[in-house]
Amino acid sequence: MLFAALIITAFVVAGCLWAFRPLLVPVTAAVPAEFPADSFSHEGFESLLRQYTDANGRVDYAGWHASVESISLLDGYLAAVSAYSPDNTPQRFPSSNDQLVYWIQAYNAYVIKAVLDHWPLDSVTDVKGPIEAITGMGFFYRMRYRFGGRYYSLLHVENGIIRKRHRDARIHFVLNCASDSCPVLKPELPTGTELEEALARAATEFVADPQNVSIDHTAKTVTLSRIFKWFRKDFINDLRRRGLSTDNGLLDYVASVAPDALRSEIAGASDYEIRFSDYDWSLNSK
Repeated sequence: MLFAALIITAFVVAGCLWAFRPLLVPVTAAVPAEFPADSFSHEGFESLLRQYTDANGRVDYAGWHASVESISLLDGYLAAVSAYSPDNTPQRFPSSNDQLVYWIQAYNAYVIKAVLDHWPLDSVTDVKGPIEAITGMGFFYRMRYRFGGRYYSLLHVENGIIRKRHRDARIHFVLNCASDSCPVLKPELPTGTELEEALARAATEFVADPQNVSIDHTAKTVTLSRIFKWFRKDFINDLRRRGLSTDNGLLDYVASVAPDALRSEIAGASDYEIRFSDYDWSLNSK
């Protein structure tokens, strides 16, 4: 009986391991012939974003999916992402900003590829794993994409690479998960010294959106995007690195990046209850 139980257990474990095995998603396209020989260009991807993304960050996935040429252009960009990264070709990414933009734009591009590969769908949560213990596991964890010759999940790129290496809380305002509660998808993200200004602008625009930060003086509540709850540690650590107050926690962070009018309003809400909005996983589609 014991032997039979062990055999059954072994089969169950093997079945679970098989069911939860990573799904490798290779890019079979070739790197474009005109791609730079000694740097990295995001123009191929960003030109597609300018074509298919509106001012509110909504994406025309249906139009993109219907265009064989646009699918091919995205695959060409991802072929370069697959071949090169700051890890295997550091000479292509001379500054920390160049490296950060690579990981952000590569992440955003693979998110779009995943949506297009599974089109049509209403939410990234429609892409299921064998067991969805956590929302989005099928989309963000099970599928693995190639970055500079190595396969990673989107979850690992966000947490194990971008957050771990760069430690800039503003990345949460430019990483896009193809959902309505995500930050607005930016058609362009400059490399080099201009990145600082772009990240600062993205942070200000995010908190200025009432969907992400709203104050009810009658109820004495401040409602924040759930992103602030999930990554609270990043925002508080960012304040500490800048030598700013953390007495009011997340409100101090919001105030530090907010436009003047919102900053003044937050000053009078320091004792308000903080609530977090539900995350809307609906696809950020036009």
